[in-house]
Amino acid sequence: MLGSKTIIVTGAASGIGAETAALVASLGANVISVDINRPALVVGDFIQADLSDRRSIDRLVAALPSRVDGLANIAGLPPTFPAEAVLRVNLVGLKYLTLQLLSKFSDGASIVNLASLAGLGWREATQSIEASTTLDFDDVPEFCKVHNIEGPRSYFFSKEALIVWTMQNRWTWRDRGIRINAVSPGPVDTPILKDFLETLGARAEEDMATMDRPATPKDIAPVVAFLLSDGARWIRGSNIHADGGMYSHVQCQTHGL
Repeated sequence: MLGSKTIIVTGAASGIGAETAALVASLGANVISVDINRPALVVGDFIQADLSDRRSIDRLVAALPSRVDGLANIAGLPPTFPAEAVLRVNLVGLKYLTLQLLSKFSDGASIVNLASLAGLGWREATQSIEASTTLDFDDVPEFCKVHNIEGPRSYFFSKEALIVWTMQNRWTWRDRGIRINAVSPGPVDTPILKDFLETLGARAEEDMATMDRPATPKDIAPVVAFLLSDGARWIRGSNIHADGGMYSHVQCQTHGL
């Protein structure tokens, strides 16, 4: 399924990133694990990088091989971190890494962004999202101030903007067969689940009460792996809701269905 492909997995030290790295390796990929922390069990080669820092990303890109067949953008911070840090890692750093890798992507490469059910309200945030299009690392503090991005809103906004960026680039690299998609989980039982429950308040409580259980990384990693595979070559600019039915539930509730 992924035999001989070189796949980069960010956030590979824990949670969905660790599970994805292990799974794609088991499917034959050559994995390059990336994280700010060294994984307890390294899958493939490991490169330490801080995705909130441009220079660290530049060093990472320079250390990567000349041919990359897939990028799983899974690294992310929960809303317990300062808003500026959340935006730098979850949005600005993610986009910067992806764009810096364009020259190394093989024709037919796949980019998979880990978004979230938290991003479902992107339609109500289009003005701020449009303003973030050219957002750079140094601009984040002022952007957060102008657009009232603070506390839990930082996480919601980062995922809203990521979903829109994914859709906007559905055909950007079509001439090379490079595709970009997103996966949006709901609550996932990872080491940072408690951070979400503490900071997202009523929304998180409602989701947890409605669902039969939170997801596990093993529920999400196969979706990412599929989108990295050639079997997903006709899926472009899509946001796959791997959330146990929560997105459909919210839509039905919203529209009285």
